[in-house]
Amino acid sequence: MWYDHDIDQIMKRTQGRPLPQGKISPDMALGFGVVLAIASVGVMGLLVNFMAAIYLGAAILYYVFVYTMWLKRTTPQNVVIGGAAGAFPPLIGWVAVTGNASLEAWILFLIIFLWTPPHSWALALYRNEDYQNANVPMLPVVAGKKSTLIQIWIYTFLLIGSTLLLYREGFMGALYCVSALILGLGFLIANLYLSLSKSPKAPLNVFFYSIFYLFFLFAMMGVDKFTL
Repeated sequence: MWYDHDIDQIMKRTQGRPLPQGKISPDMALGFGVVLAIASVGVMGLLVNFMAAIYLGAAILYYVFVYTMWLKRTTPQNVVIGGAAGAFPPLIGWVAVTGNASLEAWILFLIIFLWTPPHSWALALYRNEDYQNANVPMLPVVAGKKSTLIQIWIYTFLLIGSTLLLYREGFMGALYCVSALILGLGFLIANLYLSLSKSPKAPLNVFFYSIFYLFFLFAMMGVDKFTL
């Protein structure tokens, strides 16, 4: 937010944040962010394990320097490459508990990595004018709605395929598999509505469903393990 406070002042979606509102100064925000980042990695290393702290530190550095400072304002693939930062949490959690990053953890990472583009591009379609005004090259701004929809469909199919890897590799049972397929079908239906609808609010259906989708997908992982 410290780095993006200039464009946050322009975009309606972010004008209510503390920095654009003048509630805190940029210097205070930067100091708070740096202290919080260093402290969180330190606590993870001291109280959990060193490997989890390494992954947490990598996630923070990747998000700040690779996504925010480099990719976000330079390429329409920002949320694809930068999405790796948002995919770290389940990987970090897995390493925190087990001490290693096994195949299961990397599949969880892959699921969120592939989920991020359709989730983010749906919001970008809805807030297209915001990104244009802020000169942020989100895919809808650079390539238009049609190309964005194609990419949303591609990544949704890849996402559904990635969720089934947990079942294929024997990490999850039939209950999870059926749930993943039903949730995936719902995602495809939301995409179809977006593709056919002319309503300016249609992208919000995909955006909000994607949140619902991820929550229940991970919830069903827990239910599946609990019922075994």
